[in-house]
Amino acid sequence: MKYLVGILFVFFAVGAFAQQTEKPLVQFTGIIYNADSTKVIVPYVTITNVTAHNQVYISNYTGYFSFVVHEQDTLSFTSIGFAPQKIVIPANLASRSYTLQVLIKPQIVNLPTFRVFPWATTDEFKKDFLTMKLADDDLEIARKNIERITNPNAASSVSRDGPEIQSAWAQNEHYDIVNSHSTVNPLLNPIAWGTLINQIAAGDKSRSDGN
Repeated sequence: MKYLVGILFVFFAVGAFAQQTEKPLVQFTGIIYNADSTKVIVPYVTITNVTAHNQVYISNYTGYFSFVVHEQDTLSFTSIGFAPQKIVIPANLASRSYTLQVLIKPQIVNLPTFRVFPWATTDEFKKDFLTMKLADDDLEIARKNIERITNPNAASSVSRDGPEIQSAWAQNEHYDIVNSHSTVNPLLNPIAWGTLINQIAAGDKSRSDGN
């Protein structure tokens, strides 16, 4: 019986101690603004109660929030593009409600440079690299320009080789075949006109001599 009374006393003592140590509840209400301009509302901010086992709340599209916390609870406000902001609920508040304008500061994160390559694997990159045509440098461009100038002079001073002779012969044969059956209009031939005039003059002269 004595043991039972002792156990009950311990339970009651623990319950009374817990009630004494539990911090008062507070209705925490507020709106979240951009710290650079209090006229700009930040919507859908994640609010984490670090003290109460990381309970999570989210503000609405107007940045408004309202939920129950304990005094001296630590709350973390986080949102993409903004630096984290921590708020501690004050102790010994005069009322059971606490209203606050929460200001969170924009944060710019510089990501490392990332270059996209059009090759799926390293082997494809090596294959394209080995077969790629590099642009000519200044020396190569100058060499090609000089070569364009010197080649015609060199061609005029060097005798023709076999392929060149064969090509010239084939062109001449083709020209002869095309023009072999063509006739020249005598009216357009000045030599024919000269011959005709000489013949007429000779005929007139022979007639005059006969008379």
